[in-house]
Amino acid sequence: MNKIAFAVLALVAGVANAGVLYNNGPVVDGDGKSILAPDASTIGFGNQSAVGNFVADDFNVTAGKSWNVSSLSFYGYQTNAGQFSFTSATWSIVSGDDVNNGTVVASGTDAVTNGGLAGYRVTGSTVDNKQRGIYQIDADISDITLGAGHYWLTWGVTGTAASGPWQPPTSDGREGNALQAGGGDPFATLVDDGSGLSVELPFAVNGTIAAVPEPETYAMLLGGLGLIGLARRRARRG
Repeated sequence: MNKIAFAVLALVAGVANAGVLYNNGPVVDGDGKSILAPDASTIGFGNQSAVGNFVADDFNVTAGKSWNVSSLSFYGYQTNAGQFSFTSATWSIVSGDDVNNGTVVASGTDAVTNGGLAGYRVTGSTVDNKQRGIYQIDADISDITLGAGHYWLTWGVTGTAASGPWQPPTSDGREGNALQAGGGDPFATLVDDGSGLSVELPFAVNGTIAAVPEPETYAMLLGGLGLIGLARRRARRG
């Protein structure tokens, strides 16, 4: 391969990198625990889609980027399940600052797979309790493309165990702007019953991120491809 072709291919390859596009964790601490924060009393928030309970949190796609989203990762537990017990996730991605009045850009109900045991949801006095195993709940979705902007991810899940499903907050206990909707009601700020503080929820958006090339980059790509074509014509003429 000549130097021009290599340079152009390297430039093209450089605009996309596969992996986690956004992670709103942490899910657990370094010891694999999600510990109930001081003064808090809500161990898990209801997001049982079968009865109309959903949660939501937001993320941003930065200017100059385009996301090709292929899967979503949620985190939850069903008390005393003892294993991965989740069966589906109902989700939507909403564009805008207000999830209740934004534009739904994608939605679906998808079967889920076991992304692994992340750790355990516990209280400060029962840190070794293993009744509430938090699992990563992976949903492969039809690929969607998100341009720069502010988005909300809403989700609810189903499972086979008797309790829940339940949504833990992020393990760092930080305040945030997570939302909850129940029984068809609008989304409202999610707060802990004991502390009265708002929370953040762990989730991840996965796929491919591509930089939007600047005009100079497009020119380089087009010029490079033209030179490759010229070189090939000359080679054929020998």
